[in-house]
Amino acid sequence: MMPVPSDEEYKRAVSVLEQGGIVAFPTETFYGLAVDPFNEKALADLFRLKGRPLQKPFLVLIQDESQLSSLARSIPPVYRPLMKTFWPGPLTLVFPALSTLSPALTGADRAGIGVRISPHPVARRFGHLWGGPLTATSANLSGMPAARTADEVRQFFGDGISCILDGGQTPGGMSSTVIGLAQGKLQLIRAGGIDFSSLIKEAHDKG
Repeated sequence: MMPVPSDEEYKRAVSVLEQGGIVAFPTETFYGLAVDPFNEKALADLFRLKGRPLQKPFLVLIQDESQLSSLARSIPPVYRPLMKTFWPGPLTLVFPALSTLSPALTGADRAGIGVRISPHPVARRFGHLWGGPLTATSANLSGMPAARTADEVRQFFGDGISCILDGGQTPGGMSSTVIGLAQGKLQLIRAGGIDFSSLIKEAHDKG
């Protein structure tokens, strides 16, 4: 049987985010690392923990479409059928970013913000209790394989993680497919769990 975090563990995880700490949690692929995406110090700590290049953006999890307004300037119409069909799921869409967002989230050009909704029950409950967007970068040192268990998270980061929500072993496999727009057309940024041709077909058929 897979472990299920207790109510107290969820409360502690939310408290850690409120205090600017880092929480590891399971997603439908690997474990992710969450911080408050609007806390500059927490984002800087996350960069240091992962040894990540500063120009590389972090992806963000939301729980429902209403939370996009705190991240994105608009929702491109071509994304609508993809959101309806593939969210929750391993699909990250890059939206036009609000100018107020940290470049730690958007990358150096500050143009886009990558967002998805996870179907994993622990990630979903954690996000709902938190009540807003949170980062979902993979739990790994930059360039290394991502953690699939809470024990691997501990081995990678030790005391660098303030809290781990243990949801058992995650499936692994491919990370989320990352899609952006170029001249109004879908652009594959990173291949992942959903085939690009399926996304093109869905956008064409339902658009």
